[in-house]
Amino acid sequence: MGSYENFARVYDELMDNVPYEEWAQFILNLLQDRKITEGLVLELGCGTGKLMTLLGKAGFDMIGVDNSVEMLQIAREKTSQDFLYLLQDMREFELYGTVKAVISVCDSVNYITKKEELRKVFQLVNNYLDPEGLFIFDFNTEYKYRELIGETVIAEDREDVSFIWFNEYDEESHLNDIDLKVFVQEEGNIYQKFQEEHIQRGYTLDEIKQLLEESGLIFLEAYEEYTMQAPQPDSGRIVVVAQEHGKNRRN
Repeated sequence: MGSYENFARVYDELMDNVPYEEWAQFILNLLQDRKITEGLVLELGCGTGKLMTLLGKAGFDMIGVDNSVEMLQIAREKTSQDFLYLLQDMREFELYGTVKAVISVCDSVNYITKKEELRKVFQLVNNYLDPEGLFIFDFNTEYKYRELIGETVIAEDREDVSFIWFNEYDEESHLNDIDLKVFVQEEGNIYQKFQEEHIQRGYTLDEIKQLLEESGLIFLEAYEEYTMQAPQPDSGRIVVVAQEHGKNRRN
């Protein structure tokens, strides 16, 4: 879980292909369908706060949890909204009360590489949700790591930053290892190089459903990427919607 120390400074630039506006609208539609239109919403793995900003503009009071100081610093610098940012590991996050919904995007849950630890995350989510609150998150599938990424090298050369991404997936451990080398232009033709390793685990939808059930949450539905289509055997990213269970709703 200790990634993004150096990558944080160029994260937004290299992730500019992520359609945060579309993802935010999809999430807002799901929340509105369940009559959640205001109140506290928590984002786990909030990064530089892009999604939080969009949900905040829609009227929600946002809390962001991330275990990268650098990411949270950038998030604070880039937003003028009054959000609460917490430097915490999602495997043991703590809040002072409950929230209407919990959100997690950009395959943050894939960084939880042990099933028992992901179950603990789900248990914490259930604990901190309001009665019948929603948990909306996405994850990269085992199929994506095995068939779509596998052992590949991805390189991109931009005007002031370039990167080389070495990817390797181990089918036995279900772990995907990313060796990331980034070159950032400082002055003139001088570049600073830094390297990070990111390890994620590939999950199947059935595994996610089982962990949700074991944690006390109720699985509601799943979608192909951020569309209203049902997941397919070759889905690379799946969005899951689960609901709090165990608390009594006050009338």
